[in-house]
Amino acid sequence: MSTHTEEIQVERRGKAGLITLNRSKALNALNHSMVQQMTQALEQFEQDDSVALVIVKAAGDRAFCAGGDIAVLYEDALKKGTEGAEFWADEYRLNVIIANYSKPYVPLMQGIVLGGGVGISAHGSHRVVTDSTRIGMPETGIGYFPDVGGTKLLAEAPRNLGKHLALTARQVGGTEAIAAGLADYFVPDSAVENLVEKLAETGSVDVISEFTESPAEAFNGVIDQMEQAYAPENVQEILENLDALQADGAEWAADAAKRIRRNCPLTLTVVLEAFRRHNGVELGKVLENEFVMSAERVKLFVCGA
Repeated sequence: MSTHTEEIQVERRGKAGLITLNRSKALNALNHSMVQQMTQALEQFEQDDSVALVIVKAAGDRAFCAGGDIAVLYEDALKKGTEGAEFWADEYRLNVIIANYSKPYVPLMQGIVLGGGVGISAHGSHRVVTDSTRIGMPETGIGYFPDVGGTKLLAEAPRNLGKHLALTARQVGGTEAIAAGLADYFVPDSAVENLVEKLAETGSVDVISEFTESPAEAFNGVIDQMEQAYAPENVQEILENLDALQADGAEWAADAAKRIRRNCPLTLTVVLEAFRRHNGVELGKVLENEFVMSAERVKLFVCGA
């Protein structure tokens, strides 16, 4: 099987199915066609007994995937079209396919990984980050919420790290992604191509461990403080905790509080409520709820809210 388009490349390499996002000038941002092609490729690879695992990587050296193509979706909303709803429905379906995939799914999360890029990677079974990884769910910074199952992924992140990532809309490195439960393995960028070849040769994810390195300490050793600061279930109390830590000289807390305060308070409240509702809930149900939430937020965008 080999399919190449301007936006996505699909091939069988040895014992691996290989999907390459090929829209590097747009930071491999997902459009509807890419979502559909990726879904079709995964379904075909799943039925192909000669394919032992699937690898997803990206062309270029800047981004794995910078999310959905927001400009196209916004223009569609202004015209009161249906493309946005159709895109989200198919994108969310793809997220469920990835989460429930019967074969090992190995995303190579090099460079920028944002929004929809998290959706096509963090739901996978064997998630690889590198020294160039910059991962985040930046939606609260534009008055939106972490979708593609983000309200589940981040709600279930250990030690309240998901609250930190969602409320601040920060991007973090691969080490932090592993600490937050969004990735599993740290592999140097210089070893990624050799990893791809070894996976294709053996068809076994056991070889990933041959290329991994121990990541540095995540979040500069302040996870204990973060866990306590983000323990409350409302934004105001979280900010009070961060302000108290800032007064004691915690620079990370000052930065976090500044980021949170410049985001929409209503959006942050909606996000925390979604966290409460979606923690431990089956992904399909979470995405059904997020689909409804997406439609409501788009209406507000168009109205200028």
